[in-house]
Amino acid sequence: MKRTAWVAGMLLVAGCSVGPNYQRPDIESPESWRAADSTVFVMADSTSLALADTAWWELFGDTVLTSLVAEALTANYDIRIAAGRVDELMGLYGVTRSDYFPKLDAQFEGSRGQRAFPGDQGDRSTDNYFDVSLGASWEIDIWGRIRRANEAARANLLAAEAGRRAVVLSVASLVATSYVDLLALDDQLDIARRTAATREQSVDLMRNRYDHGDVSEIELRVMEAEYWRTVATIPVIEQRITEVENALSVLLGRNPGPIARGTTLRALAVPEVPAGLPSEMLLRRPDVVAAEEQLVSANARIGVAKARYFPSLSLTGLLGTASGDFGKLFESPQYDIWNVGGSVLQPIFRWGEIRGQVRASEGQQRQALNSYVFSLRNAFADVENALSARANVREELVAQQNRVEALRIYNRLTEMSYNEGVATYLEFLDSQRTLFDSELQYAGTLAGGYKSVIGVYRSLGGGWVDRASYEALQPGQEVELPDR
Repeated sequence: MKRTAWVAGMLLVAGCSVGPNYQRPDIESPESWRAADSTVFVMADSTSLALADTAWWELFGDTVLTSLVAEALTANYDIRIAAGRVDELMGLYGVTRSDYFPKLDAQFEGSRGQRAFPGDQGDRSTDNYFDVSLGASWEIDIWGRIRRANEAARANLLAAEAGRRAVVLSVASLVATSYVDLLALDDQLDIARRTAATREQSVDLMRNRYDHGDVSEIELRVMEAEYWRTVATIPVIEQRITEVENALSVLLGRNPGPIARGTTLRALAVPEVPAGLPSEMLLRRPDVVAAEEQLVSANARIGVAKARYFPSLSLTGLLGTASGDFGKLFESPQYDIWNVGGSVLQPIFRWGEIRGQVRASEGQQRQALNSYVFSLRNAFADVENALSARANVREELVAQQNRVEALRIYNRLTEMSYNEGVATYLEFLDSQRTLFDSELQYAGTLAGGYKSVIGVYRSLGGGWVDRASYEALQPGQEVELPDR
């Protein structure tokens, strides 16, 4: 009865763990977004939630963009580095988890030698000695130190996986953004070349009129200067295209080189932006998940540090055999070796060592707490900025489009007035210059509209990250992560 009571008491004590249990901090989330058309509701409809989880890059209707994102998910080196980090933490988690179980070691020892004692005379015998043994040791986790260490290691592993998913999110968004930039640059390059060709014809016409004395040399030279100004923009845009293509190639895990296009900027479909989504869904954003897992780990390490105040109990055992003849080691050993024991280690005077470790772990926990709160506040700001940018860029696009149309009409009217001698040449030239700059600006704004949609999906995170994260796994990387 005494033994049963002792064992039951030990198991009861072993069920507790020192240190604080993790509780998610209560953080007030915004009730609504400032964007006029993006109100947050506590209950979002299933259509909006499904839209937020969609692989949004497929909604642009460009098969080349879809293939580029898929290629980047499997070949990007940042994703591979992050996956290696997950493998590292998976191994470390296994190391920590092994402390739950007894450790067994086998040992073989062999020696040959002489022993001499004071006063010995004559020949000394040479002896052989061989032994083989099996040892075991096991730390009983009375105060939960091992459980807290495993909790911390598991959280570190989950944080690394969330970090990998954050890289996946970033890479997919960067590939799509870079591709839209390429299409915008293509559009601007086409505008510059068409404008340069038109102005070259105007220069030829102006030279012909100058030769006949119909215009002054000032008008000719101003027209030539405006033509060369347009021509000068072409190599600048071409250089920018090369830079974006090379940057996108690196994202794809390729050597620098040209990037295929599937469609034009103006032919891209406009994905629908999910509305009516609860701000709580941001808790699944990879960066927020990673920050929370780091907080879980830091919280558990407080328990690991506090457990050092209490005694640790270890059990040991040894079983083996020994003989002076190696051939008879397992047949008729001269000695049987065994022992069973245990040890209790209780720190007494450590001169503030344990207290300092506890204080350090508590400081790390406070750092992790503030990092988590900051990541969540930053996520709220990201969504707010993305939704606001989406709403504002649509208004800007309408204004820019109307401005371009008005300038085209103004340019035609000014040209007609100039040919009839009503408008001055400077007025006509100014209308051309303004129209050219406005068309270039509109192409950039149109690209900004597409990128604002990308920004909304990137800021929300969503279930599409899980799909992309799965596609990014290399063969043999499919590992089952532990639950929290």
